[in-house]
Amino acid sequence: MSRVLLQLKDIRKVYGASTILEDASASFADDQKIGVVGRNGAGKSTLCKIMTGQEEADSGTISRNSDLCLSYLEQHDPFSRDETVLDFLNRYTGKEEWQCGETAGRFQIRYELLGAKIGTLAGGFQTRVKLTAMLLRDPNFLVLDEPSNYLDLSTLILLENFLLDYRGGYVIVSHDREFLKRTCDHTLEVEHGRLTLYPGDIEEYFEFKEEQIRQKMAYNRTIEKKKEQLQEFIDRFKAKAATAGRAKSKMKQMSKLKTISIQHHLATVSIKIPPVERKAGVALSCEELSVGYPTRTVAEGIHMDIERGMKVAVLGDNGQGKTTFLRTVAGDLAAKSGSYRWGTGLKLAYYAQHVFASLHPQDDVFSHLQREASLGVTTQEILDLAGCFLFRGDEVKKKVTVLSGGERARLCLAGLLLSKSHVLLLDEPTNHLDFETVEALGEALKTFAGTIFFISHDRTFVNMLATHILDVKDGRIVRYPGIYEDYVYHLEMLAREQNPAGEEEEDEKAAASEAGGGSQGARAGQSGAGGEGAGEEMGKAERREVRAQLTELKVKFNKLERKLEHQNREKEALFKEIQENPFHYSRQRNEKMKELTALIEQGEDQWMRLEAEMEKLKKRLGEGA
Repeated sequence: MSRVLLQLKDIRKVYGASTILEDASASFADDQKIGVVGRNGAGKSTLCKIMTGQEEADSGTISRNSDLCLSYLEQHDPFSRDETVLDFLNRYTGKEEWQCGETAGRFQIRYELLGAKIGTLAGGFQTRVKLTAMLLRDPNFLVLDEPSNYLDLSTLILLENFLLDYRGGYVIVSHDREFLKRTCDHTLEVEHGRLTLYPGDIEEYFEFKEEQIRQKMAYNRTIEKKKEQLQEFIDRFKAKAATAGRAKSKMKQMSKLKTISIQHHLATVSIKIPPVERKAGVALSCEELSVGYPTRTVAEGIHMDIERGMKVAVLGDNGQGKTTFLRTVAGDLAAKSGSYRWGTGLKLAYYAQHVFASLHPQDDVFSHLQREASLGVTTQEILDLAGCFLFRGDEVKKKVTVLSGGERARLCLAGLLLSKSHVLLLDEPTNHLDFETVEALGEALKTFAGTIFFISHDRTFVNMLATHILDVKDGRIVRYPGIYEDYVYHLEMLAREQNPAGEEEEDEKAAASEAGGGSQGARAGQSGAGGEGAGEEMGKAERREVRAQLTELKVKFNKLERKLEHQNREKEALFKEIQENPFHYSRQRNEKMKELTALIEQGEDQWMRLEAEMEKLKKRLGEGA
């Protein structure tokens, strides 16, 4: 039975002249996995700060259950860079060293790293330390504000796996659609100051919103048609004395007809990049290239040819050299040795965080974009692209000096796209962009005739755009032989193979118990076949593969169970509504009931198949336990 742990009612929050939240209300239960969505500046981070007590609401009430134990992933670093991992965890959480080490192991922070100074760790591992600290507080509800920002894919997969197994509730603000789709079964939209909680994942919610908008548009078309008919009647008969009364009556009738306001359409963002000439041949050739800094080589022996028109994702853990490689081929950093060569006549454009320095303080948004735009780009094209990056109306007159960091990043990216360059080098272009803009950017770049090298941790964006992959790891940069889905799957399998020893022992104990009725069964299994169990005959590599398959099935099984639980609750609610209103017919409600019944039947069939497959794998593991 779920419990409401936190409740917001009629929350209002104002910053200066801007009202961020107005009459915002929502309840959060201990079993809800909630993804928070909304446009940039809608108030998502403000909501998180109010929930965690970092900020106070101007008005409204916040009710916290006495059982609530809330923990959150801090945006700032709560540690000193000179502290060791273990010292920080012990100080920050008050837990024993063995508890700190055990929990750190869940995020693959190995024993030898516990004594390392946090400042020496890569960014991804520093985030893992913060995740460990969050979990050590034994929370039953989590608040995660943009946890996927700047996380490398390996750490993101670890966080996903943790959240899939987490028994409490949580709220996640993220612009990574794939991350929310994998981890959340509810969606909270922050829009126009209010909160709307939908009992379904992000894909279902967007479909629901689209359907709502279609219904409103159909209703509005009907109203407009009716108004036209009434207006025609009024125009024809208002001048005649005999029919003037009827015309006046129709005018009153028409004044009561109101259309429904449609504030925005989720899929309206569309980005059009000025076209460039399509060219054939090699875009970039590297010969035994070595990249790095005066005192340190990051990667060496880089040898590759990249054809023009390729969309190349540069992937790897943080600190491995992705940005170093991009800076080198952009000419921003000198090569250590070897060489690289761009194709003849190619114009390059490089986007990175430090490009802010190229902004002129005296410029406004429009004048910067006008300066960056290539010859032949029209004023309307500049304004259209500015609007796509959230500079609409008078906002194009804003001075560079008053722009926030996120606004400056968007401005630089928009200017780069207007430059009509043949090669785009993009380092984290999706940061500071919302869902719709990220996906619109991905769609636009897919049709771009030039060559793109890009670094991104947004899986939806990478999956949309990448045609080829560069794998940056252990001092090497090589072409990956598969597609992005293969790359992600490979990392997921690697994460499962590297499970901490404690988890492996628990799996083996469970398998032994199921196979032979506990310890007696385990001993009986050891007595046959010359004292060796089937698991040893199977071999360690095969055993790891079977365990990885079982873990993958468990993830699918748990997600399916949650989905079925949600569908059954929704069906029960509809059935109750029908019982309480037996004379109210709703075609939409009846169709929804039929749809839910079919989905539940399909889900239950899949549930049984998954359970049977898991039992087979458990028996294979149990034979040698």
